Amino acid sequence: MPRTKTAGPTATRKKPVKRDRAAAGKRIESMAKGIAGLVGKCQDPFIDIPSRTLSNVRFNEKRGIIELLDGKQRRFFFSLLGRRKGEGSQAKKFMQTVRVAEVCRRLIDANDSTSIRDLFYNLKMPIKSGNGKGPKELVFNEQSESDPIIEDIEVTVGALREELGVHAETKGTMVGPMTVNDNGDTIELTAMGSGGWGVPSIVESDVIRFVKCKAKFILLIEKGAVWQRFNKDRFWEKHKCMIIHGGGQPPRGVRRLIFRMHNELKLPLYVLVDNDPWGYYIYSVLKQGSINLAFESQRMAIPAARFIGMSSFDAERFDIPSHVPMPLTDEDRRRAREIRNYPWFQKRLWQREIKHMEALGVKLELEALSNKHFSFITEEYLPKKLKDKRWLD
Repeated sequence: MPRTKTAGPTATRKKPVKRDRAAAGKRIESMAKGIAGLVGKCQDPFIDIPSRTLSNVRFNEKRGIIELLDGKQRRFFFSLLGRRKGEGSQAKKFMQTVRVAEVCRRLIDANDSTSIRDLFYNLKMPIKSGNGKGPKELVFNEQSESDPIIEDIEVTVGALREELGVHAETKGTMVGPMTVNDNGDTIELTAMGSGGWGVPSIVESDVIRFVKCKAKFILLIEKGAVWQRFNKDRFWEKHKCMIIHGGGQPPRGVRRLIFRMHNELKLPLYVLVDNDPWGYYIYSVLKQGSINLAFESQRMAIPAARFIGMSSFDAERFDIPSHVPMPLTDEDRRRAREIRNYPWFQKRLWQREIKHMEALGVKLELEALSNKHFSFITEEYLPKKLKDKRWLD
């Protein structure tokens, strides 16, 4: 059996971690020194990786966010077996973890950054065997192997991947009555045409600075195509708001930017997503944080976020014909049962919402409102819901 240590999770509050690239580099160095120290003592080197699983998080009702607990998984070098069937050897994962950490430290030292895709290709190289006669094996075969290792490094040294010099592809667009300074360039976000301003993956205050803001709230729209309708109809101008989308599940850059706008500019956040379990989950990630990134909930989650649609009750309220909604799939129903049991969905009105969707057996996409007319969502649906304060917290 592999030697895997899983510490029992506790709810101990952790001290705030210093946030800058130099500090992240020092923590990587400290991790490396710990490994070298074990080797020097002729002990099997290991790395303790905080466990990013449902069993190692808790929902802090007082703070309204998901928090990471103290459970850890110990990854040994001299172990040819994985913890679970088909997982691969701990030895390889140990080596992969060290290699990714090494590249991140080099990026920090050079004050450079690269994409997660570039990092994968940089490390897609053969492993040198001791005698050079064994079969050649790659450090990483697929990006699906390297991405989780990056997250392991993040949570182990207490830094976002952007602080480690690794960033994702730019994804997300925003427009509205605000002026920002983007890496030295002043940009007026009311004059971005039909495409809007592309939200970068790194949006910290040393890169993105808020110069002027006349917006009254933020509207996060799940889909880019629906965002286009809101921009075309100049919803942001009529209602003095920032409209932003993340192309489905918002990437970290969009989440961090919304977090900063909410906390620094005191703008309320309204979330407009499909009426299905996946839309509910997108909202919950914005509001409480995610299980996978629970260690960063305090820098991303917005407990005051409001769900403004679509709701399982909207078909009746807005007289949407019965042939328009789509039937729930078996996967939709499985996911609905799953999220209904999450602690952060236990409020009475949320249980009512989810159960009503299950009872109807259908889901409503935002585009379903186009059955009335193309601008129904911007001219009637959302203005009425805002006026009536018909949202879920």
